[in-house]
Amino acid sequence: MTTKNPTQVTNDFIKIVSERRSIKKYDQAVKISKEEMTKILALATTAPSSVNMQPWRFLVIESPEAKAKLAPLARFNQTQVETSSAVIAVFGDMNNFEKFEEIYGAAVEKGYMPLEVKERIHTSYSGYFETISREEMKDVVLVDGGLVSMQIMLAARAYGYDTNPMGGFEKDKIAEAFGLDKERYIPVMLISIGKAADAGHPSVRLPIDQVTEWK
Repeated sequence: MTTKNPTQVTNDFIKIVSERRSIKKYDQAVKISKEEMTKILALATTAPSSVNMQPWRFLVIESPEAKAKLAPLARFNQTQVETSSAVIAVFGDMNNFEKFEEIYGAAVEKGYMPLEVKERIHTSYSGYFETISREEMKDVVLVDGGLVSMQIMLAARAYGYDTNPMGGFEKDKIAEAFGLDKERYIPVMLISIGKAADAGHPSVRLPIDQVTEWK
């Protein structure tokens, strides 16, 4: 397997969005470097999140051994797992408020907000995060995980790569299979990433007047 030379990033947003395809089979000769994957993930994490807690956590499954472990959990997505450069497992961290000081402390240091604003936000939300139910927090991390997942796919397209979001996998087993606490880390989706072996195909979208109401 060869590592693909870094590509020039595409900044044409309409091109990125309109040319994204859900790819089932990838060029197995293409390997995305850790450096380039890191750039893609960093770009994706500019996504919004509740209280800016950024609950997303990523597991980049790229080695033959890790893929072999994932394969039986991926149900009918075997081809994507086998041929992609990697599969990104997106999880939501139920204990995300633990990162408050790291996130907001850095915001104060960088001059993004004054200390009193940080302290006011902490006072406002600390009680909320202490009392929120597990189901409510799960809803939060799933929404935020969905936002970052879409941005991963768009960031990948900007870097010249292709993706496919996969919801069909053993969600109750994947965290433990890779040594994660399944009570803390909630699986959102799997995203295969690589260079498409073919151009993929366009798909039909419902007209806007069928999915939109104006009041």
